[in-house]
Amino acid sequence: MKKYTIEKSEEEWRKQLSDEQYRVLRKKGTEAPHTGKYNLHFEEGEYKCAACNTKLFESDAKFESGCGWPSFDEAIEGKVEYVQDKTFGMIRTEILCATCGSHLGHVFDDGPTETGQRYCVNSASIEFKK
Repeated sequence: MKKYTIEKSEEEWRKQLSDEQYRVLRKKGTEAPHTGKYNLHFEEGEYKCAACNTKLFESDAKFESGCGWPSFDEAIEGKVEYVQDKTFGMIRTEILCATCGSHLGHVFDDGPTETGQRYCVNSASIEFKK
């Protein structure tokens, strides 16, 4: 099992995170589409991991994809880990915080920008900072 810079017991994560954040970040859950607070949020700033405060995405990488979740066309280099996900009969690429191993969402190769990437992220897994 991979070692992360920040590691906590499940009890410690439960105390720190809201029920929804724990379900998404630690249990690999997904929030319902069009319900997350950052889906249509476009202020200038940065998006950090809600579990460990690691800076993951810049606001200039965010775009409206219409998928119902916050979408970014690139992550900050070295801050996101990529893992093959074969759940639910699909093959996808899961994205995790490289600092604490928390589930952020998935990345797809169908983005409309020059990068061709669409990082589909749960609002519960990130916090916005100006």
